[in-house]
Amino acid sequence: MLRREARQRREYLYRKAQEEKLRTLQEKKEKIKKALDENCLIPTELRKEALVLQKALEFDDGGAEGVTSHIDDEYRWAGVEDPRIMVTTSRDPSSRLKMFAKEVKLIFPGAQRMNRGRHEVGALVRACKANGVTDLLVVHEHRGVPDGLIVSHLPFGPTAYFTLCNVVMRHDIPDIGTMFTRRLIIGMWSSLRLGQGLK
Repeated sequence: MLRREARQRREYLYRKAQEEKLRTLQEKKEKIKKALDENCLIPTELRKEALVLQKALEFDDGGAEGVTSHIDDEYRWAGVEDPRIMVTTSRDPSSRLKMFAKEVKLIFPGAQRMNRGRHEVGALVRACKANGVTDLLVVHEHRGVPDGLIVSHLPFGPTAYFTLCNVVMRHDIPDIGTMFTRRLIIGMWSSLRLGQGLK
C-alpha cells in the first residue's frame, strides 16, 4: 500500500508539472492571439517563438474550457469503470439516520452501506482507498433528523458538503403502496457545467 501511495504521489506531481508547462504555453498563445487580433506589436519576450506559437494556434479548439487541471476533471474515468460508492453515517447514528443511509444506498446502483462504529474519517478514507472505492458518502443528523451529506471523490477529491432540509423518507409517506428501488433521473441540466459532464 505504501508503494501505491508513493506511485500516486509521483503521478500527481508529474501531472501538476505537465499542467504548469501547458498553462504557460497557453498563456503565451493567448498573448500572441491578442496581439494579432488587435494588430499591435508582439511582446518582446515572445518574438523568437511567435511563428511556432502562431502555427500551434491554428490547431487549438475550445474543447476543454472550464477544466483547469486534472483535479477538476473528475469525470475522466466516466464510462470506463463503474463507480464503487460507500455510504456511511456519522458516529452513533439514530435509527432514522440508519434508515436514511439505507435509502441513499438504494438511490445509487451498486452502492454499499457500512456501519461506521467508532472509526474516524481518516481510517474510513484509507480503507476505502485500499478497497478501490471511488466515492464516499457520509450522512449527518441533528437530533434524529438527517441534515447533511458529504460526498468525497477518492483518491484526490473533490469533496462537497450538502445541507439537507425537510427530509421526507419513503416510510413517512402514508399509503405509498409498493416500494420500488429508486434510481436517479437527471434531466434539463444541459446549460450547467455539471450537467455537461454528466452527459
